[in-house]
Amino acid sequence: MRSVRKCFLVFLLAVLIGLPVWSLEAAPPDQTGPSLADLHKAKGQNCKSCHGESMKVDDNESGVNAQCASCHGSLADLGAKSKHDINAHKSHLGQINCTACHHGHVASKPYCLNCHTFDMKIPGSTAKTGIERKIVRKDPTRDRADVVVIGAGAAGFTAAITAHDAGANVILLEKMPITGGNSMLSAGGMNAANTQFQAKKNIKDSTDLMFTDTMKGGKNINNPELVRILAEKSAESVEWLTSLGADLSDVGRFGGASVNRIHRPTGGSVIGAHLIGVLRKNAEDRKIDIRVNSKVVELLRDADGKVTGVQVEGKHRGLYVIEAKAVVIAAGGFSANAQMVEAFKPEFAGMTTSNQPGAQGEGMKLGEAAGGQLIDMKEIQIHPTVAAGSRILITEAVRGNGAILINREGKRFVNELTTRDAASAAILKQTGKSAFLVFDDSIRKSLKQIDGYFHLDLVKEGATVEELAKAMGVPADALKASVDAYNAAFDAKNDAEFKRPDLPRAIRTPKFYAIEVKPGIHYTMGGLKIDTLTRVINKDGAPVPHLYAAGEVTGGVHGANRLGGNSISETITFGRIAGATAAKQATGK
Repeated sequence: MRSVRKCFLVFLLAVLIGLPVWSLEAAPPDQTGPSLADLHKAKGQNCKSCHGESMKVDDNESGVNAQCASCHGSLADLGAKSKHDINAHKSHLGQINCTACHHGHVASKPYCLNCHTFDMKIPGSTAKTGIERKIVRKDPTRDRADVVVIGAGAAGFTAAITAHDAGANVILLEKMPITGGNSMLSAGGMNAANTQFQAKKNIKDSTDLMFTDTMKGGKNINNPELVRILAEKSAESVEWLTSLGADLSDVGRFGGASVNRIHRPTGGSVIGAHLIGVLRKNAEDRKIDIRVNSKVVELLRDADGKVTGVQVEGKHRGLYVIEAKAVVIAAGGFSANAQMVEAFKPEFAGMTTSNQPGAQGEGMKLGEAAGGQLIDMKEIQIHPTVAAGSRILITEAVRGNGAILINREGKRFVNELTTRDAASAAILKQTGKSAFLVFDDSIRKSLKQIDGYFHLDLVKEGATVEELAKAMGVPADALKASVDAYNAAFDAKNDAEFKRPDLPRAIRTPKFYAIEVKPGIHYTMGGLKIDTLTRVINKDGAPVPHLYAAGEVTGGVHGANRLGGNSISETITFGRIAGATAAKQATGK
């Protein structure tokens, strides 16, 4: 009875002071530890200490986050003070809100633990999992924009920036508490043909060759018109990103590419966090209205089927409407939705995923409900190298820079630069359905992001190949013979046994290293059908009026298998087209 009375009093107090009662957070009766609100209260703070005089909380929780920083310092300040091996305040997620991890009235949880299994203690997390109580109401006020973009990954940011620069008023919506999406986790790079960076390295490439490689990789079920655009606009997209401040000067090779084509930051650094950081800054510099904790639950249409806006569920505001002249869906794929994956690919049931938790496929469902057609939904890619026992993707660049795949018998068994589907299938045939990426110190030094795998304690090592074999638990003589054979192929520039087309480095420089890997759900090639203007196409072959889509939420570009490096390329190229087309529709310019 006491807990019921307490809840009623909290509810009444909220009404009296003007809080939106449909988003009150309440801890469950069996909570066993203090929330952050309790901890602050114990130190003499009150509600206004965090919420300010107005006691209003917007969906971005901007006021609360400003208060956090005013007392505790910025993320950079806190990161500099950290003495832990894993520094949660200085990570690849970049500049994110404090409230992405620290919650006021329910148990806090580090956002990192959505993907990692670190032992991270956080203030206010000693309670049992909190329950967020929402009495959802409709906010009667209606916002307006020329263009609404759903999803703040690379495609969404690109569409929003492009639409803004074309003269449109833009609102960018993200359901998660942070922006970045799967693009934030991208480790590899961006495929592009005929770029200035290839020219500087005397790499001979062409859009025709990129088109051919992509069609072949996708088993020729790709939409050739979309693939042609991907190839022909790729260098232009690199130039656009460079103009925004991105570094794509390093050029390497991934599986399925005939030449060195994948562009990434200097030294082979991780591309995803870098690009999202650049796109975030450019969006913020333009003062684009970016709203996190804002889930689109419905596309609104008029009697003629024209999309007229979106209904949004804000974390604090509740349900409200944004009227728009054009809507772009850039909400990503569904690789983190285990039930959806299993429905289309039963054989993938129980397989881990490399995706961030927001990749649930809602954008596809929204588009379909508005009349859009879904295609290629059974085409789901498993990445061959997810670190065993984790969700950490080991970038294809490790293989591209010279690493080889070794099975538990100590033997090499596949061309490491074959397509992802072929490499995954080969690994699943091995003992334990896993393999080891084996490389030496020269390969480690050639790629900056490899250091991160050491930081995450994913690497086994040895001063000699024989010592490494012992650490791996494989026959030493077999591993030594495999490494020697590979080095002989490198010397001869001819991999007679496995036909690997590119042999950039031998494996001779101590120390020697190995990372155990298994295939994991990585990418969904299917999605909403679009045309060359990124208009969403219905089942009759006609565009759904005023609805556009770009990125992994769409189907047709990759066919049955995506080549590494083509995802970032797709998000930027088609994100730019979607933003420009939507802005033209909205403004008439």
